[in-house]
Amino acid sequence: MLEYDEKRNYIRMEIDCDVTFKLADSDELHHGRCSSISGAGVSFIADRSFDPGKAMEINVIPKNTVTPSMTAFIEVIRSTQQGNGSYEIAATIKSIKGE
Repeated sequence: MLEYDEKRNYIRMEIDCDVTFKLADSDELHHGRCSSISGAGVSFIADRSFDPGKAMEINVIPKNTVTPSMTAFIEVIRSTQQGNGSYEIAATIKSIKGE
């Protein structure tokens, strides 16, 4: 039996759904794909890189109508270029926007 000791405060869930996002000081809306989310962070695929420390607003749009969308304010931790030219953006969730 394999043993796994989770070191994170929140379990990361792998997901695949649409996201929209924008820099805090911009109205320009970008589109991407969310790849994982937890209670403390999110990672998503974007067509460009963003510098660490950048503040953003992200809207995670689930595939089904049972789960509501989530809008959060995030801070970029890192951008990692993928083999296909896209970027995986890892970010910390600073707060979740209320309805």
